[in-house]
Amino acid sequence: MNLRIPLKPVQGYNKIFDVGEYGMKLTKFGLLKLAKGGVYEGDTGETEVAFVLMGGNFAAKGDGWSFDVTDGRKSPFAGKPHCLYLPRRTKYVITALSDVELAYNGSPVTRDTAKPTLISPKDTRHHIALGKDNWTRTSEIILDEKFDSEHFYIGEGMIPSGNWSGYPSHRHDVNNPPAELDMEETYFYLFDPPQGFGFQSVYKPDGSLNEAYRVQSYDTVAIAEGYHPLVGAPGYQMYYLWTMAGAQGRGLISSMDPAHAWVKNS
Repeated sequence: MNLRIPLKPVQGYNKIFDVGEYGMKLTKFGLLKLAKGGVYEGDTGETEVAFVLMGGNFAAKGDGWSFDVTDGRKSPFAGKPHCLYLPRRTKYVITALSDVELAYNGSPVTRDTAKPTLISPKDTRHHIALGKDNWTRTSEIILDEKFDSEHFYIGEGMIPSGNWSGYPSHRHDVNNPPAELDMEETYFYLFDPPQGFGFQSVYKPDGSLNEAYRVQSYDTVAIAEGYHPLVGAPGYQMYYLWTMAGAQGRGLISSMDPAHAWVKNS
């Protein structure tokens, strides 16, 4: 199965995948693209939804709540994220105050969660440095286990020119706390300059899963299982939004491929 989903975004909601596709049981993913003045109306239904701002400004409103983002970043390479969180059974209207792009994350829920919330850059955890040598990168935690979501753990990574991320290779396939949590994950890519590229691997050591993809801007990789390291081409900054969804717990709790775990302590 090809787990890479390319996208050439058009105006409105761009479906990337739905729950049940690519082995993803808890995640629906897409991109909302609006020109200035554009309006999008929706209803979360039986899902919780998190809109992560890729670039631009927008207003959002619903029954008894409203938010305006007038200081949004131009792109992930030029600022920190805003995130609009909406619980199930919530009708909403989003209006573009400038040209705007928002990554849409949806997950089916069984209970009421947090009320509509705008997570601003001051609420996120900044510049978490990970790795060393040529596998250093920074991570931004947007929505973590302290937030009242049933399934989501969301953040973004920024990889310097030519570096690796998700390394040493890790997975989160089985529920075995505190060593590992079972969480599916979505990677959504952008590059600076935009013609950049990188490579994403998804594999199991026994060879039953062994995929490698050349990823470019607006590509998504759906990772239901397997180890999943990635690397960016020299000369380009590599950005990826990562959305994890877990049924029995949430957190940055994973296990490393035993063949490569030694690198962390080398």
